[in-house]
Amino acid sequence: MNNYLMGAFLFLAMSVRMLVSLGSYSGEGKEPMFGDYEAQRHWMEITYNLPAEDWYRNSSKNDLMYWGLDYPPLTAYHSLICGYVANWINPDWVKLNESRGFESYEHKLFMRYTVLVADILIYIPAVVVFCNTCLHSLDKLQQILEIGEAGICGLTHLCCMLGTFLNQQRQHAAGAKQAVSIQQGFV
Repeated sequence: MNNYLMGAFLFLAMSVRMLVSLGSYSGEGKEPMFGDYEAQRHWMEITYNLPAEDWYRNSSKNDLMYWGLDYPPLTAYHSLICGYVANWINPDWVKLNESRGFESYEHKLFMRYTVLVADILIYIPAVVVFCNTCLHSLDKLQQILEIGEAGICGLTHLCCMLGTFLNQQRQHAAGAKQAVSIQQGFV
């Protein structure tokens, strides 16, 4: 595949991911579970603070009913690496049983950057290797379509962010409608 075309696709993929990461996330500020963002943060907390044999066991230090680690060990080790980086930047982010629901702008950026870094180090090289080894016999249009298929994973990011945005707009509109009806009641 043409290196310029591949570079353009990679730039576009990373640009979309970065733009999507500017929005809010599902569960933001909503106790008691705080959404998937909190699940990812909590997994860093658990893997960083507990020995591997306790990651999947219910205990006083690991309440499996509160975002228990339910992904395979490879994902847990990814959370562990991110947990070490998080602790190095700000230990409050991964304090065992004290950081539940932790939300800050800096931490949100950290969480989003861990996704971008994983994409750059693992996902995108895998797509490039796949294209260079498995798609070399296809014509250019078919290669573009295959790369587009790989990009569908990125749609998950976009759909989650769009859903959160639309939900916020719906809530804002409902609040505005309620305010208007209250004002009309005073007239």
